[in-house]
Amino acid sequence: MIGLIIDDSVAIRISIRKILIELGIEYIEAGNGQQALEILKSNPAIDFALVDWNMPVMDGYEFLQKVRADHSYDKKKLIMVTTHSDMESMIKAMKAGANEYVMKPFDKEILKDKLVLAGLEL
Repeated sequence: MIGLIIDDSVAIRISIRKILIELGIEYIEAGNGQQALEILKSNPAIDFALVDWNMPVMDGYEFLQKVRADHSYDKKKLIMVTTHSDMESMIKAMKAGANEYVMKPFDKEILKDKLVLAGLEL
C-alpha cells in the first residue's frame, strides 16, 4: 500500500511519515496540491492521500475537487488532515469528495482508524 502525504509543513510530513512507517505503509510526499496532482498522475499505485487544507499554490480543497473531477481516480481514498475543526469545513470537504476527515493534532491510532474507515485494509 502506498500513501501520498500532502502538506506544506515539513514537521507535519515528518510526523505523518513516522506513523505510516509504523503501520508498514510506503509513502510519497508533496508540499502542495499542484505537486501532489503531478505525483498522482505519474504514480498510479498510490492508494490514498492525506491532504492538508491550507497550502500554497493549490490548497487541499482545490486538490480534492480536481481529483474527484477525474473519474480515473475514483478508487483513490482521500483523507483531509487539517486544523479546520468546524462542522462546516468537514461537510464541505466530504461533499468535495473526502472519504474521511482528521483534525490536527492526531495520533497513530486516530489516523489508523480513519484509514480503515476510509475503506483501506491495513
